[in-house]
Amino acid sequence: MASVAYYELYRGSSLGLSLTDTLDDLINEGRIEPQLAMKILGTFDKVVTEVLADKVRARLTFKGHLDTYRFCDEVWTFLIKDVSFKLDNQTTVTAEKVKIVSCNSKRPGEA
Repeated sequence: MASVAYYELYRGSSLGLSLTDTLDDLINEGRIEPQLAMKILGTFDKVVTEVLADKVRARLTFKGHLDTYRFCDEVWTFLIKDVSFKLDNQTTVTAEKVKIVSCNSKRPGEA
């Protein structure tokens, strides 16, 4: 059975960056091998993708001014200014700038 590849988007999140920093420290201390760190990051990619797809049911809407957009390698990137997010519970959150990265749940070439 072929291994499914997952996007590495969530490695750039605060949780992913903390995990990467910790793994780097463990490698530098000689406590783990780089191959184990890569396997852990692969598992992180898989689990975060699956949990977000299966467990998160919250919805939000947003409005803002589209500054820039790109479509490259089947990935959309939007840079939005003066954004207002409205959550399910009617809470409103605003931000000066937001970057949204969007991709298909299946990578190109997957069934």
